[in-house]
Formats: sequence, C-alpha cells, structure tokens
Amino acid sequence: MSLPDPNKTDVPRLLRAIAVSSLIGTLALVSACTVRPLYSNAPLSAGSQSANAELASIAIKPVKTRYAQQVRNNLIFGFGRGAGEPASPAYSLDLGVTELVESAALVQVGTDQDEPTAGSVMLTSTYTLSDAKTGVVIATGKRSITSSFDRPRQEFASYRAQIDAENRAANELANALQLSIAQDLAKHGKAG
Repeated sequence: MSLPDPNKTDVPRLLRAIAVSSLIGTLALVSACTVRPLYSNAPLSAGSQSANAELASIAIKPVKTRYAQQVRNNLIFGFGRGAGEPASPAYSLDLGVTELVESAALVQVGTDQDEPTAGSVMLTSTYTLSDAKTGVVIATGKRSITSSFDRPRQEFASYRAQIDAENRAANELANALQLSIAQDLAKHGKAG
C-alpha cells in the first residue's frame, strides 16, 4: 500500500461542504429570530403608538401604604420617562402590594442573647391592566422581590435599614412590573 496522493483527496471539498452547511444553518436560525428592543419606537400593539408612548399612557390607581406608594411612584417615573402621569390614559393599572418582613438569622457572636442580625423584606405585587375606556382586562400578573438588610442593635438604625430595604425592593419591583406590563401589552397587540 502507498500513501494517498494529496492532490486527489476530498478534504478541501469536505471542509467547503461543512462551511456551507454551517452558514445555511446559521442563516436559518437567525432568520427565525424575532427579537426586537422592548423600548424601541416600534408599536407594541396594533395601534400606531410607539412602545414608549404606549407605556406612558398607563394610569396607575392610588395605593394606601408607604411601600406601595414607592412602587407606584417608580412605575409612574419609569412609564413616563420622568414626565409624570398621562393626561388622557389609554390603560388603567390596578396595583396591590403586600410586604413580609422576616428575620433571617438568629446568631450574634459575642453575646449571650439570640438577637436577629439580618432581615429581609419581601414585596409582592399583583396587578390588573385594563383598557381605560372599556374596562376590559388585558392582563393580570404577580411579581415578588426580596431585599436583605442588617439589623443593628440600635432601634432607629434597624428601622432605617428596614425602610432602605423597602425602598430598594420597591425600585426593583417597579422595574420587574414595568417589564412584565410591557410584555403583556406586546402580547395583547399580537392577539388584538
């Protein structure tokens, strides 16, 4: 037996076939992709409004607690991009926010007392998005965010740390709700 002739091998032809098939496969995958920026100028629904304008046309009903008001204020700022509440809203958002404060650890080194040294605040929000004119429910949902904080021995410092954790959780919850509501409006636009 002798060695194969390098001029007569099918290696370049095989590599070319693999490269072409990989290119075709990649193009097929990319062409099936329908990703677009959520906050683009393209409309979310069948109307001609841009995504930013449609989100800015959501009126949020008043809430009663301090942490719920923080979530509401962050949503108003996020939806309107700092412009405030809409004058003539197209959508209405009913927001419910609950809070759960827990002690996460019961160990404190250097004392003989079992005092909690860490805590967590969980804010949970349920929402109902409806058409402002007809009252038809477009979407409902629920989101939760947890924020941790240290519990020092001083009472005021512990209270202030809890409030700071509530504010952090309210900001994160508003961001999660904003994304979820934008997705709901996009789904509603495809169905409508």
